[in-house]
Amino acid sequence: MKRVLLKLSGEALAGGTDDIYDVSLVDRIAESLVTLSGEGYELAVVVGAGNIWRGRQGGDMDRVSADRMGMLATVINSICLSEAVARAGGSAKVMTSVPMAPFAESYSSDTAKRYLDEGKIVIFGAGLGIPFLSTDTAGAVRAAEISADAMLMAKNVDYVYTDDPRKNPDAKRLCEVRASEVLAMNLKAIDATATAFCLSTGMPIRIFGMKNPEDIIRAVHGDVAGTVITPN
Repeated sequence: MKRVLLKLSGEALAGGTDDIYDVSLVDRIAESLVTLSGEGYELAVVVGAGNIWRGRQGGDMDRVSADRMGMLATVINSICLSEAVARAGGSAKVMTSVPMAPFAESYSSDTAKRYLDEGKIVIFGAGLGIPFLSTDTAGAVRAAEISADAMLMAKNVDYVYTDDPRKNPDAKRLCEVRASEVLAMNLKAIDATATAFCLSTGMPIRIFGMKNPEDIIRAVHGDVAGTVITPN
């Protein structure tokens, strides 16, 4: 792999704390990204917003409004990560799916690819600018648009399982599984829309457990355990 899109959850930036951010952890994530960039990898990142707000937390709120709040929260996380990249000695650009000047640049696939060619880390915020679609799906679409070799997804579990291993001791670990099987078995490790999109575009997905930020480096190198979701 040379060009990779990494999907990070918002919770990854909080590190299990009650705060929105674990600043030292965010800095270590940024250092891992800068290390990979220095090795010649071209990195794009999509960050979720679970540390701040999820649309489904809206209760009786209009779903469109609740999801828009979540999109704005991903922009906050994107700016936070870009600043951490700068502190680590790297260069990052935040691009958003809706105009948000002066906070970020409006998304353009051509411009994003040019930044990647230049060695900049590109962070995509505001999802796809469309309610009802997850940041998993945003990551899958952006990965295809920038011609990434693969999408990597950092999770709080190390593999995809046939069932929730915390509830079912007979759940089986899957090291490799086809996207069509993920959909047929209704596996919850990744949003179904994102899985279907990667199936249609031929984009492979590697899911890995991020116990510490250095696991990002190992995942890109192919040295970390996890599940590969392959197109048929």
